[in-house]
Amino acid sequence: MTSTQQNVAGRRALVTGATSGIGRAAAIRLAGEGADVVLHGRDARRGEQVVAEITQTGGKAQFIAADLADPTEIRRLADEAGEVDVLVNNAGFSWFGPTADLDVATYDALFDSNVRAPYFLVAALAPRMAANGGGSIINVASMVATIGMSGAAAYGGTKATLTAMTRAWAAEFSPRGVRVNTIAPGPVFTAADPERIEALGATTLLGRAAHADEIAQVITFLASPASAYVTGATVAADGGRTAI
Repeated sequence: MTSTQQNVAGRRALVTGATSGIGRAAAIRLAGEGADVVLHGRDARRGEQVVAEITQTGGKAQFIAADLADPTEIRRLADEAGEVDVLVNNAGFSWFGPTADLDVATYDALFDSNVRAPYFLVAALAPRMAANGGGSIINVASMVATIGMSGAAAYGGTKATLTAMTRAWAAEFSPRGVRVNTIAPGPVFTAADPERIEALGATTLLGRAAHADEIAQVITFLASPASAYVTGATVAADGGRTAI
């Protein structure tokens, strides 16, 4: 079930936002490479469906429901997840539209979900990883952290902040064995707005959007010993969009 290149067998991985999209694909891929996966989400029914899909193929997984907009829930998730070796900060949401149309509540929710939640998960888990000899943290950002996209000022701001925090965390934790990296996907086919994603995909050098498993493969690489000398990096998985 595992490969030699991205073997994460015996490692415990927490993947946030793992009931759909990139998070779901990452959880399935990590479990397929031998990790014991803790899936996070808010919908227990969907979470258990992903757990069942993993266990039916011989993988190990469990689901923990938590609302990451609530700081006490963040702490509970970290405590219930236990001693993790891999953290994938994937949970979050996007908002696109004219700057003047974004209300304060949605603005705050964007930063709470995309910035505050990963910050306090890292605060809770990275010191434990360091104390246990090391680990890998992968933060899921976006190409909009780098390129200017009309309507993405707030969302891009959250992902640029996450990317900056990645570098600071690498400086803080990597001397104690915890690697911290960002993956910055381009357009990815998920359940939301496939026509818009297809149009964005056409602007990349590869001329198409990605499928979630293509991003999950890069996440698994960053979690695995194959990337042992990679930390503080932003890996662009965007079909070349940020290269032009």
